[in-house]
Amino acid sequence: MSSFDRFWVELALICYVLGFGYSVYSLAAKRFLTPRITFLAICAGFLCTTIFLFDRGHAIGRCPITNRFEVLVFMTWSMVLIYLVIGSTYRLSLMGAFTAPVASALLLLAVTLSPDGSATQKIRVNPWLEAHTSFSMVACGAFALACVAGVMYLVQEQQLKTRQPGSIFYRLPPITALSVANSRLLWLGFILFTVGLATGFLIGQRIDWVQAVWSIAVWCVYGGILIARVRHAMAAKWVATLSILAFSLLLSTFWGIRFISDRPSL
Repeated sequence: MSSFDRFWVELALICYVLGFGYSVYSLAAKRFLTPRITFLAICAGFLCTTIFLFDRGHAIGRCPITNRFEVLVFMTWSMVLIYLVIGSTYRLSLMGAFTAPVASALLLLAVTLSPDGSATQKIRVNPWLEAHTSFSMVACGAFALACVAGVMYLVQEQQLKTRQPGSIFYRLPPITALSVANSRLLWLGFILFTVGLATGFLIGQRIDWVQAVWSIAVWCVYGGILIARVRHAMAAKWVATLSILAFSLLLSTFWGIRFISDRPSL
């Protein structure tokens, strides 16, 4: 992987940090500042990661998920893509202020990783492996955004409990809209993760059962949250809290997802 490729990721990181910094300044100033600057910064970061993924994918002839660096970039790209698609749908303009720091953290972790272990040449593409990794990564993006919506829900709930809510209260969406967004993002991620998990068993290589058990455990965690939500056995507050904890678990074990590399599976 060339330093020029990493340049686009580093530039994206700068864009997300600037968007986050502007949002913090806006809230600290206790006055309304247009969220358009944050939105444009996020769009610029998304464009930079798209260029990186396109160039990298063209160079190796397959989905650019060959090491942890690329996985984190792809996960960030997926999360921001879903944000750009659903943000206006749910009128969650302030979600950019919460999405930017998560994107910044993921890319910061990526740029600190060693670039060793990435694919360097084109090999025969396994479509099932491509599907497994792609669906799994996009699902992680949906879960990441569900985590963001969960944080926003808890912040709004805390603001409602106070007698003197801060300026952020008047800029957050209604708490019911945040609950709906959180649930639908969980469903989107769960469906995509299910497809990714299923295609993982069709790769045609020996199954790494350690990775498989971790993936199934994550699937069960999210499935349990959704079942409890559908049966109204859990309050929206706890759904939001568990969506944050579940994504933390998923992020801590993201290396369990099978990478597409030059090395054949053992």
